[in-house]
Amino acid sequence: MKPVQEPSPYALGPSRRGSEDRAALRRVKQWVRARFRLGDDDVVTAAEIECSLPGCPPLETAIAFWLADGKRRHYKVFKPLVDVVEDDLPPSWMRDALIVEEGFECSCC
Repeated sequence: MKPVQEPSPYALGPSRRGSEDRAALRRVKQWVRARFRLGDDDVVTAAEIECSLPGCPPLETAIAFWLADGKRRHYKVFKPLVDVVEDDLPPSWMRDALIVEEGFECSCC
């Protein structure tokens, strides 16, 4: 089921809310929309999250999107949001491989 409202575009973490971060968020969301050919009604979220697991980068970017089919697709980029570049996104043909199956629990996105 598709969420009713898109989360705040400022969900970047406690200390990262400058204009550069907001611009990076808009840029990443635009790339996701273009890469996966998403419509205006499809929801895209991106959030920078801290990881405390051994071997994890201290900050990573979780990206998720929902299509009309109501299925969530998500992936992570293992760097801060402002460092994400368009080439970090998966190829468009992987769109359905990113589907999160119902009942799968994930604390990242």
